[in-house]
Amino acid sequence: MKRVAIILFTTLSSFIILQSAKDIRHETKYTRLDSLRGSITPERVWWDLTYYHLSVSVDPSTKTLVGSNRVDYKVLSENQIIQIDLQAPLQLHSASQNGENLEITKEGPAHFIKLKKKQEIGAVNSLLLNYSGQPVEAENAPWDGGITWTKDKNGKDFIASSCQGDGASLWWPCKDHMYDEVDSMLMSITVPEHLMNVSNGRYRGTDENDDGTKTFHWFVNNPINNYGVNINIGDYVHFKESYTGEKGSLSMDYYVLRDNLKRARKQFKDAPRTMEALEHWFGPYPFYEDGYKLVEVPYLGMEHQSSVTYGNGYQNGYRGTDLSGTGWGLKWDYIIIHETGHEWFANNITYKDMADMWLHESFTTYSEGLFTEYFYGKDAGAEYIRGLRTGIDNTENIIADYDVNAHGSGDMYPKGANLLHTIRQVVNDDEKWRGVLRGLNQTFYHQTVTTKQIEEYISEKTGRNFQYVFDQYLRDNSLPVLEYIIQEDKVQYRWSGVVEGFDLPLKVFLNEAEIWIEPTTNWQSTSAKNPTSFKIDSNFYVSILNVMGS
Repeated sequence: MKRVAIILFTTLSSFIILQSAKDIRHETKYTRLDSLRGSITPERVWWDLTYYHLSVSVDPSTKTLVGSNRVDYKVLSENQIIQIDLQAPLQLHSASQNGENLEITKEGPAHFIKLKKKQEIGAVNSLLLNYSGQPVEAENAPWDGGITWTKDKNGKDFIASSCQGDGASLWWPCKDHMYDEVDSMLMSITVPEHLMNVSNGRYRGTDENDDGTKTFHWFVNNPINNYGVNINIGDYVHFKESYTGEKGSLSMDYYVLRDNLKRARKQFKDAPRTMEALEHWFGPYPFYEDGYKLVEVPYLGMEHQSSVTYGNGYQNGYRGTDLSGTGWGLKWDYIIIHETGHEWFANNITYKDMADMWLHESFTTYSEGLFTEYFYGKDAGAEYIRGLRTGIDNTENIIADYDVNAHGSGDMYPKGANLLHTIRQVVNDDEKWRGVLRGLNQTFYHQTVTTKQIEEYISEKTGRNFQYVFDQYLRDNSLPVLEYIIQEDKVQYRWSGVVEGFDLPLKVFLNEAEIWIEPTTNWQSTSAKNPTSFKIDSNFYVSILNVMGS
């Protein structure tokens, strides 16, 4: 991951890093272990997660974890083998059901546990897992997964988990596939007594233990994806406020290192502003029951559900830079807005397969423009989204291969946002478009989804079939090119470099007059008296080429 680390500090790092990881991944062919990690195996499909109780003791002095996970599940079909995932060097020491130890067969991170009790359809059963070890250490969190072990400037331990893509099984045993979210979860995290642990959901209290440790209990009342589960350990101080939102009073809690309290009180004012803007565009914050937290961590940040992590240095922009190059991105804190945006797209609506990661990143990058629009005007929001185009490579597809835990091109951030912005232009009705965005979060509330479901919903609710538009931008890496020829009394135009059936209408300016055209791959024309200029509305993410060179 050294290559990624070198790229990290470039202006467009969040896009380039993901692209670099994609390049590295394609150097290796897929293996059976990729399929075990990325597919809904026969040993996964027959049971549905209902509850976790994860109990973990964290020892910073040895960088080790010792713990257990109680897994409750509902039986959907007959099977006697259950797949639990845990990645080396962590070890799953035992699995038991009803007090009986069970046989475990291991293949890479997949642990196949042979159940003795007959698994009756409809029954809710429990499995107890015990594990320990030194988990993978994240060298460049959050782009590589694992635990970050570091110290704050006062020499106190500062620890956090991050594991998207690599999987939650990097640090705890679980059903490590995105299609099945646990309905609720209790986390009991034990740390040295001078430290605090902050995790997802609501705080349920602290146990003071006799061995110089404390156990912090956190309960998640909503379905949660496995990579959204986190631990954050440090010398935290806490402040809070209440936000009056669309579903009433929302508790907003902030946990920061002791020396950063003053800066946090100022910088975190962007958090309620984000709630205001994104509730307007996307509908109610999806986790009122669990509250909202912003937690300081020793890496850039991540969208952990109801426990959003923050490491942007208490500055606006993305580490002080504007990814759009327009100036608008310096008026707000990128990590607060972007990672909070994921509460709607990633945590409320979650991809079933990582190949569809664009559902998280495209909509959330688009939310940055919507935030900008809400506070600074429509032109500002559009300018911000257009500015992100400098980070687009158009060299690989946004959607990756399915069932092997693969993600697509980093273009999913800026190109995906511009795809959505382009569709909005075609819809040409801002309230209708807002209704589509809110409707997505209502229709797919707390669900895992496929790209097909989202594409079909947008087409249905807008009243226009965008199938081939999605194919072009998600499943092909070519940017559509509108070729045109200006003649004495008309302009001819056609699409080139597009997928078969591509049908994107365009707003254009002919002699500065606004008109709409519907190009195809065949030459068409529109009459004009002495045409001198022909331009596309810049809000459409397409290219234009005068094939006559005039």
